[in-house]
Amino acid sequence: MNVPFLSLKDISAKYAEEIHDAVRRVIDSGWYLQGKENEAFEQHYANFVGTKFCIGCANGLDALIWIFRAYIEQGTMIPGDEVIVPANTYIATILAITENGLKPVLVEPDFATLELDDSRIEEVITPRTKAICIVHLYGRNAMTEHIVQLCEKHKLKLIEDNAQAHGCKYNGKHTGSLGDAAGHSFYPGKNLGAIGDGGAVTTNDKELADCIRTLANYGSQKKYYFKYQGRNSRLDEIQAVVLDVKLRHLEEDNLLRQQVAAYYYDNIQNPLVTLPKRLPNENNVYHLFPVFCEKRDELQSYLSENGVQTLIHYPIPPHLQECYSGVWEGSHFPITEKLAKQELSLPISQVLRDDQIGEVVRLVNAFK
Repeated sequence: MNVPFLSLKDISAKYAEEIHDAVRRVIDSGWYLQGKENEAFEQHYANFVGTKFCIGCANGLDALIWIFRAYIEQGTMIPGDEVIVPANTYIATILAITENGLKPVLVEPDFATLELDDSRIEEVITPRTKAICIVHLYGRNAMTEHIVQLCEKHKLKLIEDNAQAHGCKYNGKHTGSLGDAAGHSFYPGKNLGAIGDGGAVTTNDKELADCIRTLANYGSQKKYYFKYQGRNSRLDEIQAVVLDVKLRHLEEDNLLRQQVAAYYYDNIQNPLVTLPKRLPNENNVYHLFPVFCEKRDELQSYLSENGVQTLIHYPIPPHLQECYSGVWEGSHFPITEKLAKQELSLPISQVLRDDQIGEVVRLVNAFK
């Protein structure tokens, strides 16, 4: 039996008629950028997340870049200021910070939850610290009450990287509405995925939203008049309508992912394989299902030989990447490095069949 890691074709096929009708509507309209479909999706997604504003942009990396850039344009931050960020995040979070001349300050995760260890944050706060950027990695909520308290105590901005957590909640509120601003990715493989690249920023801050929208439109609020040195970073009408269709089904799809995860948690019993701490359903939408094994590479090869496709997220942490050579020289992040050496993501999606899920569990349990 073959078990794909993620079948984007099958996911899109679930809503093929709705998607085809929506795309046809855009093509027939003759309006492909900055039109009513984009406005409609932005409003619908803002309503879903629970914020006043949503600004579509080209991708998730741009969404984060624009948040930091807007704070610089507004004078809230200046190049050289520090942003606290988990050491085990995907590199895009770090790129958004350094792109703006800011300094990422890495903090280790909690090995059990995989999210930023809030007990380690205060010790690295300095007079140059201006923000904490939490990352809802793997679709797991990273927010804690202690992080809220630290932001209030030290007057820090709270930024969310919500690229992997569409629909996740904390205390009944969706991630993406918990801090001052949040970046979202609609890369095709996300829980809410486009059929190309796409991203968005959500916030309740009107001035920030206006600044980001301007920056992403060449820095222009009025045609041929440029307030900022911006760039072109827009969500097109076709991606907007596809996302709008999928948004209507997001909660149902996330529930199906949660059911797959529940089966994994209840049935994987191999002592060589460690599962992360189980969170309440509202706190995890299971963008990925990571497990940890000291014999990770052998486990991956064994599963592949038996028809199960897996991926590693992520084999090289940001502080060991060539592009940041020397930046964190002398620093040690043993938990992050352990996660990178042991992590393996099992197949999880809303289109996995029961027999496929059962086969994954059977093989994982049989691994020696």
